[in-house]
Amino acid sequence: MEKALKQFLQAGNMTVANLLLQNYRQLGMNEQELVLFLELSSSIQAGDSFPAIDQIASYMHCDSNQLYQLLHRLFEKKLLEIKSVTDENGKSHDVYQFDLMYEKLFWLLRQKDQQTQQQILVVDQSEIFQAIEKEFGRTLSPIEMETIEQWFSEDHYQPELILLALREAVLSQAYSLKYIDRVLLSWEKKNIKTAAQVQQLKEQQRERRLQRQQTNFSQRAAAAKKPKIPLQRWAHSDNPAGGDD
Repeated sequence: MEKALKQFLQAGNMTVANLLLQNYRQLGMNEQELVLFLELSSSIQAGDSFPAIDQIASYMHCDSNQLYQLLHRLFEKKLLEIKSVTDENGKSHDVYQFDLMYEKLFWLLRQKDQQTQQQILVVDQSEIFQAIEKEFGRTLSPIEMETIEQWFSEDHYQPELILLALREAVLSQAYSLKYIDRVLLSWEKKNIKTAAQVQQLKEQQRERRLQRQQTNFSQRAAAAKKPKIPLQRWAHSDNPAGGDD
């Protein structure tokens, strides 16, 4: 048991990206090619960047010809390449590199992310359509639907921001996309892009209104405290006192 444990520890460990294990089939790899990648990666991480074919074949329990075929398939699929590098002593030697495979993997993940974002965008647009139609009490016209799509595709407004602008329109009883568009544009000019920023703006506006009200109240109160000066009417006669007849 101790000997087996010692051998296990001496063998070391290797790091494998979970993304590769989850997506190797999308890269066009089968299980044998994945195992070959794991064996080569293990040797590379252990410091042997160009392991012997016979050695890798023995690990995979196959002959050298089968291993060459597996390598050839990885070359054809542009997942593996051999490059010549120069070490610190000026000697040139070959190394296995999987940079092309990682580039394809990252490109694949980027495509998946774009597809996911597109699906989310479609759902968001559908929810916005339904919300506006509900508040307007009617079906949106094709031109109006195109305007909403432009809010997403060109202006890149967040759905939560559009819903808040819709709320402003409803509170003002202005049931038109033009009003909503003006609200969104005014927020954009103020660099407001999130619901939290809209809330902050409203709080600032509320504080300014309260300050104006307090100022007006103070001015009215000060005016009320000023003493009232009675107006005296002076009688003018044709014969003022002390005048001649």
